Formats: sequence, C-alpha cells, structure tokens
Amino acid sequence: MSTVNGNEMKVTGHIQELVANPSPLGLFGLALVTLVASSQKLEFTTGVAYMIPWAIFLGAAAQFVAGLMDFKHDNTFGATAFCGYGLFWFGVGMTWWMQTTGTIGKGTGFDAHQLGYAFLGYFLFTVIMTVGSMGTNKVLFIIFSLIDLLFLGLFMNNLVGGHGWHLLAAYSEILISIVSFYGVAATVLNTHFGYSVLPIGAPFGSMHRKSVALKK
Repeated sequence: MSTVNGNEMKVTGHIQELVANPSPLGLFGLALVTLVASSQKLEFTTGVAYMIPWAIFLGAAAQFVAGLMDFKHDNTFGATAFCGYGLFWFGVGMTWWMQTTGTIGKGTGFDAHQLGYAFLGYFLFTVIMTVGSMGTNKVLFIIFSLIDLLFLGLFMNNLVGGHGWHLLAAYSEILISIVSFYGVAATVLNTHFGYSVLPIGAPFGSMHRKSVALKK
C-alpha cells in the first residue's frame, strides 16, 4: 500500500526483477583462484599466504554471489554449483589462514586426513554436477570433468599419498583455469554481441534428450 497526493493506492501483481547472467562472474572467480592455487601446486610459487585473499574474494565470494543470482534465475543447477564451490573456497581460505598463522599444527587434534575426507565429499558432489552439466553446454562439462580429476587427486593425495596424485591435482587445476577463462570470454562476448562469438557446444546425452522430449 502506498500514498500519492493523499490518496491510497493498492499495488497488486507480480514484480519481476531483471537479473543478468551471473555465470561469467562465477567462472571468473573460479578461473582466477585456480590459476593462483595451481601456481603453488606446480611449484611456480611457494607458501599460501598471498593466496588467501584470492581464495576468499574470488574463489569464494564471486562464486557465491553468482550462485545467489542464479537462484533468481530459477537455475537450480547453477545456483547449487556456484554456491557449493564458493563455500568450498571459503573453507580453503580459512584452512590456509590457519596454516599461515600457525593455528594448525601437528599432534593430537590435527589430523590432515580430515581434509582428505572433505575433498572426497567434494569429489562425490562434483561427479553429480558433472552429470548435470551435460544438460548445459560442453565447456561446462569439460570444466566439471577437470574438477573431478582435481578432487580425485586431492583426496587420494591426502588419504593415500603419492606424488602422482599431487601432480594430477596440479595439472587439472591449471587446465580448469584455462577452460574457465574461455568460458568467461564466451559467455560475456556471446551475450554482449547477441550471437555465438565463441562456441560453447550444445548440451548432450540421453538424459538431456529425454528432458527435451518431455518438455514437448
């Protein structure tokens, strides 16, 4: 209810807010944080202190905000993915901060295998999202497939050990960054110019075909 010139007016109906596609923001956050994080895994850089801001503000906040915007788009898949991985990077940033400040140490109460089980949980989550990504586009499917390999390397390295698993995580992470930057460019330019400047590949798979058939 509102008042105009002393007269009461009743407003009814649905008000739709216009929300732009948040995917480029989320993908940019993913691209940048994996670029920085992979530099440490590949031993181009050392330590984790300078990675913390990028984990929190790009890997975490940018993806989380993109996820919230996808909720407005009624995009369950995008919202779950971006919010889920945004929360992951909040956790990683916190872990790196604890390592840098000496909060995490050795001995009773500091079992690094717990981190391995967290990575295992995210590996299972990513497998689910990889199946879902088949209904979006091939660029996202490639990104999720690489994230599968990243978490496979991370949880196996933490729970079993072995330099090979570390290398799998490292190279998967840098490839995630490269493909995500392509995804940013494709989504922004295709949306901005109104045609396919950079191809992203059509959705595919039997579940997608069945979904399309059910909607007809």
